[in-house]
Amino acid sequence: MDLAQVATELLAPLGFEVLELKISDSSRNRRLLLRIDRLDEQAVSIEDVATVSEVFGLELDRLDPIARAYQLEVESPGPERPLKRIRHFERFHDLLAKVRVGEETFRGIIREVSGEMIAFDVGNTRKMVRLADIESAQLAEWPTEPR
Repeated sequence: MDLAQVATELLAPLGFEVLELKISDSSRNRRLLLRIDRLDEQAVSIEDVATVSEVFGLELDRLDPIARAYQLEVESPGPERPLKRIRHFERFHDLLAKVRVGEETFRGIIREVSGEMIAFDVGNTRKMVRLADIESAQLAEWPTEPR
């Protein structure tokens, strides 16, 4: 069962985007981390986190997809916000991002988005990367004002 898809289908009509869903397993605890954002691009509030936690928690109880006990944690994007869609790069232009493409990881300032191409300033070099080639990307700095 694709829990990220379940979360997306459940939460999108409520105005939330699923940025990340991770299950981490330690010898003592299993943790299900759900990182969300608002589709209207407003800041995620404590009330939003509580709503998503309740709604998604009830759906997990109904589906019972995880055999062992687990702890559900719902978070706002935070300072290491994942960047997955073109809109994310547009929204956070002029900020520093950490990007992995194949074997290469670099830190660069998001300068321009054109179609599926994203331009990063890495030192004195302009680096163009296709969204489809990005394995992972996240903000490496947090904006001074909400975006």
